[in-house]
Amino acid sequence: MVFKPAKWPRKLRSAEWFGGTSRDHIYHRSWMKNQGLPDDLFDGRPVIGICNTWSQLTPCNAHLRDLAERVKHGIYEAGGFPVEFPVFSTGESTLRPTAMMFRNLASMDVEEAIRGTPLDGVVLLVGFDKTTPSLLMGAASVDLPAIVVTGGPMLNGWFQGERVGSGTHLWKFSEAIKAGEMTQEDFLEAEVAMSRSPGTCNTMGTASSMASMTEILGMALSGNAAIPAVDSRRRVMAHLSGRRIVQMVKDDLKPSDIMTREAFENAIRTNGAIGGSTNAVIHLLAIAGRVGVDITLDDWDRLGRDIPTIVNLMPSGEYLMEEFFYAGGLPVVIRQLAEAGLLHKDTLTVSGETIWDQVKNATNWNEDVIRTADNALTDQGGIAVLKGNLAPKGAVLKPSAASPHLLQHRGRAVVFEDIDDYKARINDEDLDIDETCIMVMKNCGPKGYPGLSEVGNMGLPPKILKKGITDMVRISDARMSGTAYGTVVLHTSPEAAAGGPLAVVRDGDMIELDVPARKLRLEISDSELEQRLATWTPTHDVPESGYARLFHDHVQGADTGADFDFLIGCRGSGVPKDSH
Repeated sequence: MVFKPAKWPRKLRSAEWFGGTSRDHIYHRSWMKNQGLPDDLFDGRPVIGICNTWSQLTPCNAHLRDLAERVKHGIYEAGGFPVEFPVFSTGESTLRPTAMMFRNLASMDVEEAIRGTPLDGVVLLVGFDKTTPSLLMGAASVDLPAIVVTGGPMLNGWFQGERVGSGTHLWKFSEAIKAGEMTQEDFLEAEVAMSRSPGTCNTMGTASSMASMTEILGMALSGNAAIPAVDSRRRVMAHLSGRRIVQMVKDDLKPSDIMTREAFENAIRTNGAIGGSTNAVIHLLAIAGRVGVDITLDDWDRLGRDIPTIVNLMPSGEYLMEEFFYAGGLPVVIRQLAEAGLLHKDTLTVSGETIWDQVKNATNWNEDVIRTADNALTDQGGIAVLKGNLAPKGAVLKPSAASPHLLQHRGRAVVFEDIDDYKARINDEDLDIDETCIMVMKNCGPKGYPGLSEVGNMGLPPKILKKGITDMVRISDARMSGTAYGTVVLHTSPEAAAGGPLAVVRDGDMIELDVPARKLRLEISDSELEQRLATWTPTHDVPESGYARLFHDHVQGADTGADFDFLIGCRGSGVPKDSH
């Protein structure tokens, strides 16, 4: 062929690989053509990567191959050249010790795959909650035009006439077994009802929370967050996103143009309104760090404190994601917040329009699912950030999922040194504990677990459950699933394994929790605390090698997003040197 590059508003990045007649350009084009690609795909049109987290080991994302094909249709229609590539896919239901340990690894995979290949823009195909931040983190560090397409939630689960929320009912049914209120046979029968279609959790767990955060940040087309995975409109969303990314490349519309400080402030407030996951705190802090936006835990408390939780979904409320979509989805929530003066209306989105332009005509079709502020589930939703001598750098609690009578509580500590100690003792009828106590678990933070696992919503002792008690105050440096509920204090920082005060809490110590005052206090003197910390020695094992050692040595605290210290910031999309 005679190579004739197409006209374009500016030189495309992919031209460094494909845009000439030298030996190296021919080398790059020739090898691509062994896939049966015609000459004119290399005529200078934008090359769009489809970054796919499809994996059968990540059940939430097992349907993304079909969505990738829909994205390709849109890219071709808009005059682009789509190329699909896989990246590491994290799935909590199968990956040990915890998917969170590999979020940063996946982000490295994404970043280097985008930077090192002939891409002008990228579509990020995500689903399971850790895949969303990992792809956003990696894409932000490169800062090429990018758009997100999520896989969508599962359909409602139903069991014996009751809505079954994935995750949420797993915890409820498990506790019911311990309390003698449910048979093992019924539990096994309910298993099928929990996951009856492709997609992510159908509650407002972390996956749906992060899909919502992506939409309010402006990184996905309006309405993307709530469409069920099996709904035909999910395929339409993928198709339209494929079209849109080509124009984004023409306009050079990048993540740094969209994910501004104002966009993150909108996301924090929206997370409160939807009753979003505490995990969103860690992920948004990490994403902001990659973009270079200074967001802190204090911002989470300041911005979210007076936001009412208006989305009536499990684990905070009654309904599931399917009803949320039918009610109008996230655009309705954004419109209500914006009309109340709680959002920055002029933040930019991947559509090229402002967030307000996207939602100003949104209609609420069910005011029991998406409530008005005067009928909110919780007047003060958001994420409560607690501080005190037990959490000098902060800890978090989700008020909308907590028991109101426990938000101010003083109790005796019952301490578990780690998750293994908890599992070994929690079912012991001789365990010295009652419902007024505070359960404390150590060494489950970023370094301690390792990986910051979802074990913070410790199940209650059977002897407490049998008394009809369903909630107690629980404190740890761990996370909890976004589908979980209860008066649970999480992400206590500094973590125990790093020598934080949590490490020296003892059985019998009195602890005061005061959520309205944002206080978490160990009731010992300053001198006693200093003496305990001075004689503390680590008890967790440090990995000897491999990724686990890299993680241990470089992960930062949950209070700043648990990213690696050497990954923070944007390293840009500069084309690496050609070795040929």
